[in-house]
Amino acid sequence: MSSVLACNQLYKTFGEGEVALEILHNVDFNIAAGERIAIVGASGSGKSTLLHLLGGLDEPSSGDVRIAGQSISALSPVQLGRLRNSKLGFVYQFHHLLQEFTALENVAMPLLVRGVRPADASEQAIAVLGRVGLAERIAHKPGELSGGERQRAAVARALVTRPACVVADEPTGNLDRHNARQVLELMLELNRDFSTSLLVATHDPLIADRMDRVIHLEDGHLI
Repeated sequence: MSSVLACNQLYKTFGEGEVALEILHNVDFNIAAGERIAIVGASGSGKSTLLHLLGGLDEPSSGDVRIAGQSISALSPVQLGRLRNSKLGFVYQFHHLLQEFTALENVAMPLLVRGVRPADASEQAIAVLGRVGLAERIAHKPGELSGGERQRAAVARALVTRPACVVADEPTGNLDRHNARQVLELMLELNRDFSTSLLVATHDPLIADRMDRVIHLEDGHLI
C-alpha cells in the first residue's frame, strides 16, 4: 500500500544549549492508505508534537516529513497549505468550530478555501453532515449543539474534502463514554467507506483496541 504520511529521522527540540529539551528523538514513521494507527503514551511523551509535525503544523528541528510522498520542507507556506487542504483532515480534542458560523458553514469552509463554488461546497457539506447524523442541525451554531454534536461536526469538517488521512489528537478526550463511542464508530465507518487513513493520538484504550497498529511514544522515542 502507498504511504500517505511518513517521516524519517525526525527530531524536535525546544530551546537551546543547556536548557534545550528534546521532545522527539530519531522518529521514523509511516502510515499506509486506509490504515488505522493509534499513538499512545503518557502526557508529555510527544504525541501532540508528533502529530503537529506530521500534519505540517510545526517544523521539525531536523528530519523529513512527507505528505502523500511529497517532502514538505521545501514548500512555501501557500504550497503547504494547499497540500494539507487536499490530503489531510484534522480533528482535535476541542472541536475548534467557528462560533459565529453554522454547522453547515463550518463544514463547508475547507472546500471554500480550496476554491469550490459555494453552492457545491454547501451540497457536499450537507451530504457529510447527514452521514454524521446532523442533517437536522445544519443551521445550528456550535453554541446550540451538544458536545457530541460539535465533535461530530468537527469530524464532518475533517472528512468533507475526502482527505487521504485524518489526523486526530485525543478526538474523544472531551466527551463522555457514550458520545466517545459514537464518535469512534463514526470515524471507523468513514475510514471504511472513504478508505481514509486514521492517525489518532489517544489515552483511550477503546480507540487503541480498534486500530490496525498501536505505536507507543516514550520520552520522545518510538517504541
